[in-house]
Amino acid sequence: MATHKELEVWKQAIELAKMVYQLTATFPSSELYGLVSQMRRSAVSIASNIAEGAARATDKEFIHFLHITLGSIAELETQYILAKELQFTEALIALETSIERVRKMTVGLIKYLRAK
Repeated sequence: MATHKELEVWKQAIELAKMVYQLTATFPSSELYGLVSQMRRSAVSIASNIAEGAARATDKEFIHFLHITLGSIAELETQYILAKELQFTEALIALETSIERVRKMTVGLIKYLRAK
């Protein structure tokens, strides 16, 4: 298995986290310890769990961390929807697309590992 840095899903998760940091920098300062913090942690968690899973000894363990990754993706998506509804940001198609891309890649990796 490749290291996490060689996995395309990890690279895309890093790009997603960078997008979240850029987006949340525009949020009201009153949200620094609210949605800003939550969204940043969720985004970092996505890439971190992929990396941690890739470092595990078995595919079963890796799959476990990929499922945790899917939970972090769902958290981030929920937080983004709330921020959008609170009008902290205009809908960013690029962020929504990136979230969905990473979700699909994670599910695809789970299927691949199970089929091995």
